[in-house]
Amino acid sequence: MEIKHSDDGAKGYFSAKEGDIKAGLMTYVWAGEDKFIIDHTEGNPDFKGIGKKLLDAAVAYARENNKTIIPLCPFAKKMFDRTPEIHDVLAA
Repeated sequence: MEIKHSDDGAKGYFSAKEGDIKAGLMTYVWAGEDKFIIDHTEGNPDFKGIGKKLLDAAVAYARENNKTIIPLCPFAKKMFDRTPEIHDVLAA
């Protein structure tokens, strides 16, 4: 499984592929210089747990770059609600 990150300065995404098969996508938009809004997550049903892997990549990116996350996507919001150990990157 390969997870790639792309960012154009206004928006970005984390995408996951297994070979040539698209496993999942998590998109975001920037809300200022230090936080981004996760606005959409989609996962191929053949890849159970891919949403969590994409969120893990987003959290790792936020930690490494001193950013915070606003989880507006229902999936991301649910995962933040259930996972207190990632609240260090949750935007206030």
